[in-house]
Amino acid sequence: MSANSKKVILPPATIVIVGGGQLGQMMALSAKSMGYKVGVLDPTPQAPAAQVADFQITADYQDQGALMDLVKRSDVLTYEFENVDEAALNAATQYAQLPQGTALLHITGNRLNEKQFLHDHGIPVTPFAPVTDQQTLNFAINRVGTPAILKTVSGGYDGHGQTDLNQPAVTAEALALLQHPCILEARQEFRTEVSMMVTRSANGVVTTFPLVENRHQHHILHTTIAPANVRPVVHAAAAKIAVSIANALGLRGVLGIEFFVLPDDSLLVNELAPRPHNSGHYTIEACNISQFEAHIRSICGLPIPPIVQRTPAVMRNLLGADLTLAREQLVDHPEWHFHDYGKAEIKPQRKMGHITVLNEDLDAALATLADLKGER
Repeated sequence: MSANSKKVILPPATIVIVGGGQLGQMMALSAKSMGYKVGVLDPTPQAPAAQVADFQITADYQDQGALMDLVKRSDVLTYEFENVDEAALNAATQYAQLPQGTALLHITGNRLNEKQFLHDHGIPVTPFAPVTDQQTLNFAINRVGTPAILKTVSGGYDGHGQTDLNQPAVTAEALALLQHPCILEARQEFRTEVSMMVTRSANGVVTTFPLVENRHQHHILHTTIAPANVRPVVHAAAAKIAVSIANALGLRGVLGIEFFVLPDDSLLVNELAPRPHNSGHYTIEACNISQFEAHIRSICGLPIPPIVQRTPAVMRNLLGADLTLAREQLVDHPEWHFHDYGKAEIKPQRKMGHITVLNEDLDAALATLADLKGER
């Protein structure tokens, strides 16, 4: 991180977002509400973020020329997903600040780097081993044991790029993954999955959001319940780990941390996300500032207030045709905070939008979404 990354960047400065998806869209909306101008780099014309931004350059993420054209019109640069070309971002820093740096991407964009970083900093993770071929896979199985999960070290998301190994025998699915570098992780019997968003100001002040419970279907986040229904000791332990990770990374922006809660209430860190996270969408309506405003404040050098969740909340993802169903039911649900990302094409299992419901009674909040029985 360069020294000038601590410089305060005030409106109406221009923020460039690499990536034009829904996370970029919600970043842009927060930035625009604060008076910033926003540019977007994305290969899809009229991508969700571009629909609410001041301008878009339509080009591939690896197109350094396009990125340079964009950053020359900007003051600060950020990204909405992990798989961004580090060399291109480093070259762009001659024109605009990149407060998050590229070390964060190097760590979190590679599952092996991420697990090793966490292990080296004393953060609890599941046993793991690197895999590059069948011989190292056999070694990893002997070291980690089974059941285990074989994952590609980069590129996979929402259950893609991974396969279960329930027995020591190597499966055809596992061999197919070995075309790419992989990591073998011991599969954990956990009680629930939780996550926490954390941010850190330019002055090094770390601020955590509430711990939330995540429920998945087909490896995709389906529902987030905020706050998580776990013992206070688990909330405290998660916050302590989040602060340690944020400081170890020299974090700027926001970071999503996914945890497994084990039967004894101990925590393992499963994954890191170097950006706003799906499980933090509830913060838009439920907290004094959203994860997206916190991200903008952090990268622009503005102070971040302590986070207060005003009301318990449930967030429900709208996947594929869920969006159409939700639109039709809007007339019957004034309590829904409905978000449509504006994607051009509805595809199965694609995140098309989300709904947040605020209610002191979380069971009642879940019940109001019970009739939304789209994709499963």
